[in-house]
Amino acid sequence: MVEQQFKRYEVASQEDRCAPRTRITIPATFRASGGRAFQTMVHDLSLGGFCCSAVNRLQPGTICWVTLPGLESLQSEVIWWNNSLVGCAFQNLLSPIVHDNILVRWQPETVYRSTL
Repeated sequence: MVEQQFKRYEVASQEDRCAPRTRITIPATFRASGGRAFQTMVHDLSLGGFCCSAVNRLQPGTICWVTLPGLESLQSEVIWWNNSLVGCAFQNLLSPIVHDNILVRWQPETVYRSTL
């Protein structure tokens, strides 16, 4: 019974996001703690995290770093790995200004926020 409740919580927690995700394609560098950096593609981005390609299985809880073009490495933690995709939560939320600048750079036809 307790295991079933934990499973339901685990599934629900994956859907409980602190910010909306935006589908995007950004070339990046990814490195798991103790591993070598490799080139990847970030497939979605939010203030709280991202999803990128990772061929090797990464265990939830693994500390990692992603480097997006023009930014310093951002520390994050692996939340899930599934079929060569890894979902990570940033250690610190992205600034909304940084987030919006990334989206404008990689999706210039989209408007994200109003200043009003």
